[in-house]
Amino acid sequence: MASRKKFVCLLTGGILALAAVAFLSLSLGSVRFSPGELFRLLGGNGSRISTNILLYSRLPRTAACLLAGAALAVAGAVLQNVLANQLASPSIIGVNAGAGLGVTVACALGALSGFAVSAAAFLGSLITVLLIALFARSTAVSKTTVILSGVALNSMLNAASESIAVLDPDVAMLTTEFRVGGFSSVSYPRLIPAGIMILLALAVLFTLCNELDVVSLGDETAQSVGLRVGKYRILFLTLSALLAGAAVSFAGLLGFIGLIVPHFVRRLIGNESRRLLPLCAVFGGVFVCLCDLISRLAFAPYELPVGILMAVMGCPVFVLLLLRLKGGHRHA
Repeated sequence: MASRKKFVCLLTGGILALAAVAFLSLSLGSVRFSPGELFRLLGGNGSRISTNILLYSRLPRTAACLLAGAALAVAGAVLQNVLANQLASPSIIGVNAGAGLGVTVACALGALSGFAVSAAAFLGSLITVLLIALFARSTAVSKTTVILSGVALNSMLNAASESIAVLDPDVAMLTTEFRVGGFSSVSYPRLIPAGIMILLALAVLFTLCNELDVVSLGDETAQSVGLRVGKYRILFLTLSALLAGAAVSFAGLLGFIGLIVPHFVRRLIGNESRRLLPLCAVFGGVFVCLCDLISRLAFAPYELPVGILMAVMGCPVFVLLLLRLKGGHRHA
């Protein structure tokens, strides 16, 4: 009962924080809107210039921050459970880089529509996550070795993307911001298809929390209760790849969200998926939206790409977690 009350309090607080940071994201920037002016603009009363700024710049950017944060945080939590590795996250083991390579190839082939980019990102991330899962399953190696293999794959995929960009200057121009990670050029055509994919994947995952908990206990335990482990493992890996790929398709190569947020939430509420996943979605949105707001305002009138800020914050956290969790072995 106490745990349930704590979850309700954390979820309520997270939703309030989400609303607050979203309101600030809509209000603050090179052009600032007072609360009263913002409500008038949302109601359709205001100058055309201010309305266009709100509807075609601030609103899609804020929605993109919330969706990307929720998707990457939940994808990180799912990967950590399925791979039995607390250091797994989309950016570290190469899932984001696989999605990035998919987007780069799509751009090189001239496929620039929102759906085509989202599909290419999903395909790239799915292939990557399946390769990591196959390696982790077929070799009884330590958690650190799995992570290091993911880091190596991440470097290889990034190198492939950079090679395409070097050989095709047009692709380099199209993917410059994408490779750093940011939301300054988010548009509805690219956001809406990916957003639908994210919401559908989250809805499915929230209905499979019990199965995810059983899969995380290991193959023998899962099979003893009649769960088809292989089927559900592939399903969870596919959904995590869908989340990461969809987020990368419009947000670019943002790092460490899937590592920092799940670990923060686990320390607050534990490992039970039916509480972990919703809180990861809420606090992931808060974290990314807040980082984007800081990147916009800290060096105004210049804007620091949010991917750089997250890399600066995430690298020390990753090193600390690597030192803390070294030597652990992957569960069967």
